[in-house]
Amino acid sequence: MVGEARVIFNADDYGLDPAVNAAVASAHRQGVLTSASLMVAAPAAAEAVRLARELPKLGVGLHLTLVDGSPILPAEQVPDLVDTQGRFAADLWRRGFRYFFLPRVRRQLEAEIAAQYAAFADFGLPLDHVNAHKHLHVHPTVLHLLIDIGKRFALRSVRIPREPLALARQLAPVQGAAALGVRLLTPWVARMRRVIQSHGLFCNDVLLGLQSTGQMDGEHLRRALAIVPAGQVTELYFHPALEQSPSLRALMPNYRPVAEWQALSARDLPELLQSRHIRKGTYRDFARG
Repeated sequence: MVGEARVIFNADDYGLDPAVNAAVASAHRQGVLTSASLMVAAPAAAEAVRLARELPKLGVGLHLTLVDGSPILPAEQVPDLVDTQGRFAADLWRRGFRYFFLPRVRRQLEAEIAAQYAAFADFGLPLDHVNAHKHLHVHPTVLHLLIDIGKRFALRSVRIPREPLALARQLAPVQGAAALGVRLLTPWVARMRRVIQSHGLFCNDVLLGLQSTGQMDGEHLRRALAIVPAGQVTELYFHPALEQSPSLRALMPNYRPVAEWQALSARDLPELLQSRHIRKGTYRDFARG
């Protein structure tokens, strides 16, 4: 129908922690969650895959991780991507510059991205979508490698982090540096969309929750559902967990993962979606038309 809005309810950081995995399974079984993005090298990735095999309607994608995590490859094979502890270095501006201009760094980046795709394929799950932790695939080098390598692994859908400022401000105050950041990101995201579509791949139209990352509680979710554009595909993205475990608190001290899980599991959501002419699904569902 013309007035129908299509919404993907997605959880990032699947596999990061058992509390995240449990929240994904719960919010999919009893709530509205339709998909999750898997960090293949994360501590609880194997458990996440076991759960996903019991949830055939859950769309599982690859959450390509090149920052705030550990590589699939041994650190000595990707020395320019990691710090002295063998974790991906956090200095994104410097790393991004090196991605552009140093061939040896691009070769290591290509090898690690291919290894993460291969690890996902080895799990035997259908690839619903691909995105990147911290939206690092906004970087043109990362995006091109993500697409070129992904074609070997049946890539069909890629997230674009497009949250128009007018919509973002209806979810949370976005002023000053944050608003400037949205404006600076806009042309890069538009370019992403053109590149993705030029390869015959599917992408979402809007991503809601970007400027409210970690704060997508029940109130934010209901505001988002009131503004999803009709006739478009919107991803609402979350970071749910059944509890804020010590590891999650250390990594994301300001996030509210339990509130996000509770928001996704609210009993009246199916009725609300119906009343607002919102159809939920996965990237694979909507890529099929």
